[in-house]
Amino acid sequence: MLDKINNPSDIKTLSNEKLQNLANEIRSFLVENVSVTGGHLASNLGIVEVTLALLKNFDFENDKIIFDVGHQSYIYKILTGRKDNLSTIRTYGGISGFPRRKESKYDFFDSGHASNSISAALGMARARDLDKKDYNIISIIGDGSLTGGMSFEALNDVGYRKSKMLIIFNDNGMAISNNVGSLSKYFNNIRVNTFYNKLKKRAHYKLDKHHSKKLTKIIRNIKNSIRGIFVPSTYFENLGLKYVGPVDGHNISKLNKIIKKIKLMDGPVVLHVKTIKGYGYSYAEDKPNLYHGVGKFEVASGELLKNKKSTYSEEFGLELTKLARKNKKIVAITAAMMEGTGLTKFASTYPDRFFDVGIAEEHAITFASGLALAGYKPYVAIYSSFLQRSFDQIIEDVCMQDLPVTIMVDRSGLVGEDGRTHHGILDTSFLSLIPNLAIMQPKCIEDLRLMLNYSVQYNHPLAIKYNKGTSNHNFKPLTNIEYGKWEIVRKGKKIAIIAYGRMLDIVSNVANKYNLCVINAYFIKPIDDDLINKFKKDNYKFIVLEEQELNGSLASVISLKHKVNVETIGIDDKYISHGTVEQLFDKIKINENELEKLVNKLLKND
Repeated sequence: MLDKINNPSDIKTLSNEKLQNLANEIRSFLVENVSVTGGHLASNLGIVEVTLALLKNFDFENDKIIFDVGHQSYIYKILTGRKDNLSTIRTYGGISGFPRRKESKYDFFDSGHASNSISAALGMARARDLDKKDYNIISIIGDGSLTGGMSFEALNDVGYRKSKMLIIFNDNGMAISNNVGSLSKYFNNIRVNTFYNKLKKRAHYKLDKHHSKKLTKIIRNIKNSIRGIFVPSTYFENLGLKYVGPVDGHNISKLNKIIKKIKLMDGPVVLHVKTIKGYGYSYAEDKPNLYHGVGKFEVASGELLKNKKSTYSEEFGLELTKLARKNKKIVAITAAMMEGTGLTKFASTYPDRFFDVGIAEEHAITFASGLALAGYKPYVAIYSSFLQRSFDQIIEDVCMQDLPVTIMVDRSGLVGEDGRTHHGILDTSFLSLIPNLAIMQPKCIEDLRLMLNYSVQYNHPLAIKYNKGTSNHNFKPLTNIEYGKWEIVRKGKKIAIIAYGRMLDIVSNVANKYNLCVINAYFIKPIDDDLINKFKKDNYKFIVLEEQELNGSLASVISLKHKVNVETIGIDDKYISHGTVEQLFDKIKINENELEKLVNKLLKND
């Protein structure tokens, strides 16, 4: 059946039975493809029937749909003309793993981060109303994303003017890690109250059967009273939204029936669908965390084809666990990313000192400041691209008070296949702006361990940032850390190559060939003024390599502060697509060839 589906209109005439058969085919097709490319598997397996029901009942030539985060949009891509390109997903030159407006007329919002879909959908709904047009707008948001503060702000606004829109609340009990917090517990109460749901159905049956206004009013009051007993004043309805559910998100017949009725309703409606993350593929159902964002794997066995090399994230978690054994004031905080940031071991060893705050990066940072003020040593582990959300809190709540909060900036630099919404190419720029904040980056795992040990005694704001994966350089690890000082990893003549992190992987061969000096700028802030002045006095020329946008980069700070000409290799003022890190480096000319060209240019002009 899937071979016959080339656009959404091909779904409109299918019966519920055929739609269920199609759902089964889609799951097999998805597992086969993602096993080769890697990608977001479990979240997409869980939303097959919901996607089919939406495509059957809405017309996305006119109607609009926004996926929160967008990692669950693979099924939608398959059914909106991109089925034959799914084998290219997240590969260089292939389709994105997230919705992209430039990719398809059926994509209406570029997604990638959590909790913003309701806001975007509401903006479109208000624009539609101002234009006096008539089309549907749908937001699909998971219970994980609802823990983000932006979704609370949006729901508050949605219920105020009551613009017509549909919010699909995809409830699978998970973000990437298991959901946490009181809101998660609240929704769990709604899910399990089967007695209430049965009574509610009977009440609706009576209302449909009899048309007496008096009876309708009586039964509605009874229904509301029952809900008050079994479901503590439904969250969405108290905000002014109509609430429908919970509904089995894998029952295509029920979904179609309910969505048809919802289309006739005025104002904002929340449809609460209960789904299972990883549904239909046993390995993903059993371990949805592992198969959320998965690499290549064997379909038959579910075995992941993993790189055996230890990563910065894993080593951070292990080292912090060791340090916490000696220092009982060390606490760890993350924003719904326990596994991704390497904190699983810490969480199991010191559950009382581990805090997963949900998808709430702003809260995580200010929460850490409160812990620091009370005498604790907080370590906040957040991906670089998500840390952008907490910029104000880092400025106001941590750095302005000069608090000993250590921010572990995971996934700094290019991340590869997840692409532009996930690359951490701005952290040097935006963190360098903030007074009182020191910034470090290791060139290897050993350096990271040393930096963590240094951070325990450092009683001021500190950011330690590191790449996804690890590094492959030819230099010895740091043996000691001196505040604001750099490391000369190779002595040489005429040109000083300054780099940090993974960029040191690139410089060895060129430096050896031309006998050049190589400096590890492991303190990105503050910079080593004494060392720069020494090389400046000795008439060295400078080349700076950075896996960061050049605006606001280390190179720009050196150039402005020391009034020297600096040749740069870095990222121009643009967003970077998806592909392997190696492919992206070649595309944006961060490689040995480019470095050698710069060296030859400087030597020629010497």
